[in-house]
Amino acid sequence: MLRKIATADSPPPRERILAAARELFYARGIRGVSVDDIATAAQTNKMTFYRHFESKDLLVAETLRLLAQEADGVWDELERAHPGDPVAQLRAWVEHIGTMMADCRNRGCALANAAVEIPEKDHPARAVIEAYKKHKRERITALCRSAGYRDPERIADEIFLLFEGARVDQQSVGAGGAGMRVAELIRTLLKSSPRIT
Repeated sequence: MLRKIATADSPPPRERILAAARELFYARGIRGVSVDDIATAAQTNKMTFYRHFESKDLLVAETLRLLAQEADGVWDELERAHPGDPVAQLRAWVEHIGTMMADCRNRGCALANAAVEIPEKDHPARAVIEAYKKHKRERITALCRSAGYRDPERIADEIFLLFEGARVDQQSVGAGGAGMRVAELIRTLLKSSPRIT
């Protein structure tokens, strides 16, 4: 395979490092990727790597922070597409989940995968992972509350666990697993849950 040469049109080194790390961590796991691997994929060197990131751990944390930001962007898009209509936002999110789960290249949730690989509570990525997962559950709860569900916390917990479990199933079993039914299961849950009239 020919290696691409960085040109004047190439993104700056920091962006190339983040892009390479994101791709490699997702494909091979965090522990399976070295700083040398990242520097090579980013068409740079270790000196440049360490100029932008003091350690691989800090690069992992920044990569996950950017992925969490992207995931939050989906919620923002749903709000813009369905302003003032939390029921439509929930339905659109469930459709988004169905589409995402159908992608056979999907290896589950990058943040959940990282949580499995990084058990150390003092690792800088743990704070990113925990904050994102907590924020995601709070966002689902707020949407269920706005949509008028009688017990928004319970429904949000069920949705959250269904979705997280489906992503783990996808990572473990692949496209043929039960996780492929997650959108259908969440739709059924939403239809059967009582709402304030």
